[in-house]
Amino acid sequence: MTASIGHDVTIVDACTRRGRGGSPTAVLIDDGALSDSARCEIVRRAGTSHAAFVDAEAETTPTVRFFTAGGELTNCGHGTIAAQAVLLHRRPAAERHARQRTGGRTFDITAIHRDDGIEVWFDQGEVQLRDCTAAGLGRILAALGIRSNDVSTDDFPCVASPGTPRLLVPVTTLPTLLSMRPDPGRLAAECRRLGYLGCFVYTLSPTGDAAAARMFAPAIGVGEDVVNANSTGCLAAHLVATNRPSGIEVVQGHTAGRPSSVFATAAATTDGISARVGGMATIRSSTNGAAH
Repeated sequence: MTASIGHDVTIVDACTRRGRGGSPTAVLIDDGALSDSARCEIVRRAGTSHAAFVDAEAETTPTVRFFTAGGELTNCGHGTIAAQAVLLHRRPAAERHARQRTGGRTFDITAIHRDDGIEVWFDQGEVQLRDCTAAGLGRILAALGIRSNDVSTDDFPCVASPGTPRLLVPVTTLPTLLSMRPDPGRLAAECRRLGYLGCFVYTLSPTGDAAAARMFAPAIGVGEDVVNANSTGCLAAHLVATNRPSGIEVVQGHTAGRPSSVFATAAATTDGISARVGGMATIRSSTNGAAH
């Protein structure tokens, strides 16, 4: 991996499920000398959808930046899990309790070695929720390739933002979710028009504390994300706002053949609804190319 990319890269499977799957994510310890275009090129050569670039000079509060092949992201949940797993992996410690700077925020993180990988949790902060407009919804649904009667009548679509807005869309059944075939060009245009990162489509379990989901974000160059951890935190906030369970496990990665789990809890505070997001990570290859 290192030889073909030209930089020391660690590949992490972020948000694995029972030790399998997860979203392959590139992590680099970044000295700040790279240009943003070089960072995008590293993502392309790594063959991952995202990469985390870690400025680790501040030992307990590193700055982490996230890129896709198309440009920089304000934040990235599974990228945070991958980056913090690498930072723990690099040191002879069982746990890491620190902070991270990303997208103008500084927040708490915890990373702990477990038998099946590294467990990472981070404070997502306040999630802002608002209704989506009916006019915009119809065009988004059409771009997603679903009909209005595919939308759950026990829930409703909403816009959620932990810093970048995305549309949460509940659908009636798991077969509906798995059979979706969005039009990437049309969906990208609609998301750009409405200012959305993408669309997080989900179906809740009868108990409301588990869900299956898919994330489509062609507007940022990611047709379908294997995992979108920040959207799971958004969903947890939405559930709290609608008086449902405050904790949830979301299973993703079905259609990519990479089973993945993200966990989130949310709580109402004096400033709004805040979420905490977690997942397991496995170091697949180290910076020197050695397998783990």
